[in-house]
Amino acid sequence: MFEEAYERCRTSPYEGVAFTVDDFHSAIEKYDYNSEIGTKVKGTVFNVDANGALVDVTAKSSAFLPIREACIHGIKHVEEAGIVPGLREEFVIIGENEHDDSLILSLRQIQYDLAWERCRQLQAEDVVLTGKVVGANKGGIVAIVEGLRGFVPFSQISSKSSAEDLLEKYLPLKFVEVDEEQSRLVLSNRKAMADSQAQLGIGSVVTGTVQSLKPYGAFIDIGGINGLLHVSQISHDRVSDIATVLQPGDTLKVMILSHDRERGRVSLSTKKLEPTPGDMIRNPKLVFEKAEEMAQTFRQRIAQAEAMARADMLRFQPESGLTLNADGILGPLTEDLPAEGLDFSEEIPAAED
Repeated sequence: MFEEAYERCRTSPYEGVAFTVDDFHSAIEKYDYNSEIGTKVKGTVFNVDANGALVDVTAKSSAFLPIREACIHGIKHVEEAGIVPGLREEFVIIGENEHDDSLILSLRQIQYDLAWERCRQLQAEDVVLTGKVVGANKGGIVAIVEGLRGFVPFSQISSKSSAEDLLEKYLPLKFVEVDEEQSRLVLSNRKAMADSQAQLGIGSVVTGTVQSLKPYGAFIDIGGINGLLHVSQISHDRVSDIATVLQPGDTLKVMILSHDRERGRVSLSTKKLEPTPGDMIRNPKLVFEKAEEMAQTFRQRIAQAEAMARADMLRFQPESGLTLNADGILGPLTEDLPAEGLDFSEEIPAAED
């Protein structure tokens, strides 16, 4: 039986087969794939090596995924990107091998498009994200965010660190410009730091480190953002030489006076934390020990001033029945008051006991 079957396969291989070779090729042509560059295809990885991966995309021949096209991040082997035999994924056709007409695929291009879309979304949501500094030039530093290279101008870096010191460091960043067509991705560390400090309202006490001294004040690092402690806000007593009170590297407590989130600027004060005028010069330790207590007192005064201001506004609203004319005269509240109103422009005598 074996000899008969062998002879039949040798002499009449298509005997009993319902279709011919031509029919087989015609059937394949019916289900031919679109191999145009830019077309997305589904495929299954069936082999990987140091150069990339072979992918079955139900084409006439297997397709190849080069390692450089396997991931938006730099990798040394495709397995680092989770590409292993059996993985089914969507790829994009980026070329064709001239030697055997096999397709060249990319995952990186798909990830690249998704990364730009993700950046646009994060910019719209005004999100703070982390980027790794990988390079620098005369205008700023280059950081990787979402797999893309973004530019951070020196003017948008909150710290005074040099570009060399920032290499390989991770920085909080926010998007300033996302333009895929121009391949422009501009970021700001200053805005990110300002956003991370958003919870610091006026009157909040934070711990900082003196970064540098200037004739007009000291720059204080408060959690990654530089705030200015102006010389006039160091103490109630006059400070003629800042270096006699502060030195770079000193740790101190400061109070937030103002916070410009848009420009990433913070104004600080130790003057408001002094239990008695001049304590910052004579006994800074006491100032720092009493910092929260003094800040609470300051916040209470601010709250009282705001409450009084609101009360004054209500008193002079039209619905209150009181009005002021051009001469500063308050109009009548009741019929018992004189028709011309009360004149507050003149000095009011003190009440007698």
